[in-house]
Amino acid sequence: MRFMAIVKANKDSEAGVLAGKEILAAMGKFNEEMAKSGVLLAGEGLQASSKGARVRFSGAKLTVIDGRFTETKELIAGFWLLLVKSKEEAIEWIKRSPAPFEDDCEIEIRQVFEASDFGPEIFPPEDAAREQALRDELQKKAAKR
Repeated sequence: MRFMAIVKANKDSEAGVLAGKEILAAMGKFNEEMAKSGVLLAGEGLQASSKGARVRFSGAKLTVIDGRFTETKELIAGFWLLLVKSKEEAIEWIKRSPAPFEDDCEIEIRQVFEASDFGPEIFPPEDAAREQALRDELQKKAAKR
C-alpha cells in the first residue's frame, strides 16, 4: 500500500521562511531511516504558494490563478510517499517524524489509489499493465539521473 503523508503549510512556510539547520538535520536523518527501511518512495518540501499557480477547470473553460493563496490551512508545505503494509504502519512512521515546524503543525496521511481498487470492469487489466509499465519506465529514468 502506498500512503502520502502531507505536511500542512503554516504562516512561516507560506512567507518563505526556510527551516532551520536543526530541523533540516533531523528531517534528513528521518528520511535516511525511511529510505534504508525501503518505506520511502519520495519526499520533498514545497516552496511557498506565491511561487505557484492553480489551474481551474470549469467545463471547457480553463483559468490559471497565480499564487499566493490565502487559506494557509488548505496548503501543502511538503510530502512523503510511503510504501507500507497498512495505514497503521504509515501512522507509526509519521509519529517518529521530527516536527516539520517549530510552531504547531499537522501531517495528513492519505492512501494512494492502486489499479486494484477500481476492479477490472472500470480499470481493465491491459490499462493497469500500461500504467505499471509507465511507472516502471519513470523509475528507470529517475535512476539514471
